[in-house]
Amino acid sequence: MTLPLLPTLSTFFIVTSAVLVAIGWALVRKRKIEAHKKTMFAAAVAALTFFIIYMSRTIFAGNTAFGGPDEMKIYYTVFLVFHIILATTGAVFGLVTIWLGYKNRIKKHRKIGPVTSVIWFATAITGVMVYLLLYVLYEGGETTSVIKAILGT
Repeated sequence: MTLPLLPTLSTFFIVTSAVLVAIGWALVRKRKIEAHKKTMFAAAVAALTFFIIYMSRTIFAGNTAFGGPDEMKIYYTVFLVFHIILATTGAVFGLVTIWLGYKNRIKKHRKIGPVTSVIWFATAITGVMVYLLLYVLYEGGETTSVIKAILGT
C-alpha cells in the first residue's frame, strides 16, 4: 500500500500541532512561560502548515471521496461533519487564544486555553481517524478538484 503524500504530510502536521499543544500545556503548568510561548507558537505554525497543505490540495487536487463499503458511508459522513465542526471551532478558538496570549490578556487566555486545547486534541484525533478511513483502512474513492468541479473540466 502506498500512502498519498499530501494527506499524509498534512496529517503529520496536525498531529505535531496537537503534541506541541500538550507540551505547551505541561510547560505552562510548570510556570515555564517563555518555553510555553515558543512551544505554542510552534504548534500554531504546525497547524498553519497543515491548513496550507490541506487547502492547496483541496483547491488544486481535490478531496477524496470515501471508498469504503456503501453501508459505512453514512457513518463516515456523520463522523466527517463532526470532525469539520470540531476543526473549525478549534481553529477559531486557537486564533482567539493566541491573540489573547500575545496581547497579554492572561486572565482570559488562561480561561479559554484549556478549552481550546481539548478541542484541538479532539480535532487531531478525529482528523487521524478520517485519514485512516480514507487511506489506510479502505482504498480512497474518486478525487476531484474544486477548480474542475466549478469549471466542469
